Amino acid sequence: MGGLSKEYVIKRLGMFLLTVWLGTTVIFIVPRMAPGDPVQAMIGRMLTEGSNVENADQIVEAYRERFGLNDPVHVQYFKYLYNSATFNTGYSLAFFPSRIDDMIARSLPWTIGLLFVALILSFIIGNAVGALLAWRRTPKMIRWLLPISLTFTSIPAYMIGIMLLFFFAFMLDWFPYAGNYARGLNPGWDLEFIGSVIKHAFLPAMSIIMVSMGSWALGMRGMMITTDGEDYMILADAKGLTPMRIFWRYGIRNAILPQITAFGVALGALAGGSVLVEIIFTYPGVGYLLYQGILNSDFTLIQGIVFYVIVGVSIAVLILDLTYPLIDPRITYQRS
Repeated sequence: MGGLSKEYVIKRLGMFLLTVWLGTTVIFIVPRMAPGDPVQAMIGRMLTEGSNVENADQIVEAYRERFGLNDPVHVQYFKYLYNSATFNTGYSLAFFPSRIDDMIARSLPWTIGLLFVALILSFIIGNAVGALLAWRRTPKMIRWLLPISLTFTSIPAYMIGIMLLFFFAFMLDWFPYAGNYARGLNPGWDLEFIGSVIKHAFLPAMSIIMVSMGSWALGMRGMMITTDGEDYMILADAKGLTPMRIFWRYGIRNAILPQITAFGVALGALAGGSVLVEIIFTYPGVGYLLYQGILNSDFTLIQGIVFYVIVGVSIAVLILDLTYPLIDPRITYQRS
């Protein structure tokens, strides 16, 4: 297995299981710390909206029995652990009888499509900007212009989203302000539908790219500075290699490893979405679904979404740890 040892693989698998267990335990506890009863809250919302709820007490009791809320907390916990281990997230409290897996399956493609593209673009652009900022042979004109791209780093993505909405959706009317595609279109692979999806996703994606690009750039700049004085860089220059070859093959290749680690973690967290951005643009992704779960005190929906986020991030970190020796041959986990 290259530079891996059996002991290390077993240890990493154990850490993976421990991380997932701790995460599922936390997301079981936190929603139950919130005040109020989720079933009573659901009935209260129905009454507020003007609905006539007959036999409310019987409905509340039936719901509590159906979702096991009358069981002792430790019984609920062990049932939840078993359902999580079997990937059975069950039914939504607020949207019963919808299954949580089905709800996530409908929202996940939109989140992956939006955030995966935004993450890839911000990773590529940010690392290129950071490397150029640290490279001594970067032209002065470019060196002066590049810091402008970092000015949005300290601004939250939802604030950028509000600015983009104001200028490009309301003032200029270039892009739609909400939704994932135009009403009246039938989903399919035709150019009209694809163009509508891209147009609706442009502003949310830009708000994420503009904010996250700066963190990639700053991280890459720090790593490039540390590699600039290394012996292999000096040797490559002494051998007469072209500056671009030194820049890409020797500088970026050796500096990008920590960035790949961060990229893997960010990739695993895609399921969580950029919640506030999806809320602002009413984009029907997993982040917006999580917001609905929080708004409706839907324990089961919150637990289901966050559980998949935890599993996704843990798997991404596990894969990165096991593939490090393939990325950089200098790294080995075998005992000498």
